[in-house]
Amino acid sequence: MIELLPSGAAHLVAVRVSGRVDGRDLQTIIDAIEETKRQHPRISFYVELDQMRWMTATALLRDIGYGLTQLGELSHYYRAAVVSDKRWVKRLVRFEDRLFRSLEMRVFPTHQHDIALEWARHLPEAPEPAVAPATAV
Repeated sequence: MIELLPSGAAHLVAVRVSGRVDGRDLQTIIDAIEETKRQHPRISFYVELDQMRWMTATALLRDIGYGLTQLGELSHYYRAAVVSDKRWVKRLVRFEDRLFRSLEMRVFPTHQHDIALEWARHLPEAPEPAVAPATAV
């Protein structure tokens, strides 16, 4: 099951993943991501993951398919805070952080969920405006 959580920031998609995740659950988060991307140039994520037990084959295929479509859209993503005490989650997030350089990812232990949420709420830095070179008169 995927539950959308109040994030406290318009650019932040916050979810709790628990139990069994199916295709409908995954579509819920995809829809939330796409809606947030339409409203904000860069978005962030907060994910509580410790209670997930398994993912159906349909959900896994949808997750992989959506992920592949986002490879050309990585500039839209800013931060991902993952809350989990599971060792395999920590390893996976560290690997993905190195793989997807434009998205800053961190794992927080479950007792630091408030710190993780605050970190994810941080607004992306605005790019420096381009300055036209001065011309000689």
